Amino acid sequence: MSTPDTCCSLVPYFKVHAGKLAEFKALGPRFVEATRNEPKCLYYGFSYDGDTAHCREGYDDAAGVLAHLENVGSILAEALKIADVARLEVHGPAAEIDKLREPLKGLNPQFFVLETHAFRR
Repeated sequence: MSTPDTCCSLVPYFKVHAGKLAEFKALGPRFVEATRNEPKCLYYGFSYDGDTAHCREGYDDAAGVLAHLENVGSILAEALKIADVARLEVHGPAAEIDKLREPLKGLNPQFFVLETHAFRR
């Protein structure tokens, strides 16, 4: 049995400024703790390749994405003082992506629209 997929994922990559990797990594637990109790968050965590950080994150729908960004806004502001967003992808079904285009436009994301034959369990 499957249900229509409304999930949205954010795929941000951060280029950490020289000498600031330890400081950026110290923000990780703060992001995770702030996110842990968000009811629409499906998964969340950071991974690294040298001075590139990636946050692996997914939400039930567009409302979950927006709630998360509001929730972690102050921590994200700290992170953006020591890192740049190198790339931001947003993945989800068209109806959910449409809800995110205007609120996220300042982050210059690339939007990927999920094919309609997708499903989730």
